[in-house]
Amino acid sequence: MVGSAIVRKLQAEGFDNLLTRTSSELDLRNQAAVDDFFQTEQPDYVFLAAAKVGGIVANNTYRAEFLYDNLLIEANIIHSAYRSGVRKLLFLGSSCIYPKLAPQPLKEDYLLSGYLEPTNEPYAIAKITGIKLCEAYRSQYGCNFISAMPTNLYGPNDNYDLQNSHVLPALIRKFHEAKVNDTPFVEVWGSGSPRREFLHADDLADACFFLMQTYNGEGFVNVGTGEDVTIRKLVEMVQKTVGYEGEVRWNTDKPDGTPRKLMDVTRLHDMGWRHRTELTDGLEVTYQDFLANVEMYVE
Repeated sequence: MVGSAIVRKLQAEGFDNLLTRTSSELDLRNQAAVDDFFQTEQPDYVFLAAAKVGGIVANNTYRAEFLYDNLLIEANIIHSAYRSGVRKLLFLGSSCIYPKLAPQPLKEDYLLSGYLEPTNEPYAIAKITGIKLCEAYRSQYGCNFISAMPTNLYGPNDNYDLQNSHVLPALIRKFHEAKVNDTPFVEVWGSGSPRREFLHADDLADACFFLMQTYNGEGFVNVGTGEDVTIRKLVEMVQKTVGYEGEVRWNTDKPDGTPRKLMDVTRLHDMGWRHRTELTDGLEVTYQDFLANVEMYVE
């Protein structure tokens, strides 16, 4: 989702000298393969968007894979970028790097100030390591490696697998299938009280392009809207967008996860960047994309 959004942004800006590889073409966990790619292709700029990602179920089930795979991906790319003389690298993390009970909104200074949310701790630790790798290579070798921490994302090419996806795409698929199958109710996990912030992937791509052009600092930068909604409100919005008229049942035996994850985006706003896509509009566009590609998304 993120990689394709960045490619669309770069192409829209007139770039046609893009180096991309699918996971089947290049296993980023393979150090030798990654190093060979960098030595052969000699890229000038790197957007490190690749990661093993998923929702609360996937994070909590595949804990070893989420830590191992993400550590290898970022370590291989960052080290190879240094070895091949990359001019600038942007590493993308996640809002889950912050402590579970950190003050809201989440300021960049809150990193490592408390315990992480247990259900996604392995993924968070991997992303924190990526931040520290960029800082360390900057400090020791003078590399212009920067980091950005996006909030929850959605948009074209999202993962709609009901077991491994994030909350928003999972809701879109649940309500769509309930509508198509005339199912009388949809079950949603938790109480609906947690609050979440959502950023369209195209807005993130725009922010990445902006940061690659303008930001060269050591500290990482939050990327988000600075606005959040309750999961209950999100459910209502998705239900309305899809047009499902059945009942919503809340399974409070299932975990809520982190109570709130609202990003403080003051630093990014002060630089001059703000999001463009409001959630209501983004949901409509995303659902239309889902309908147009439903066979691919739910295969």
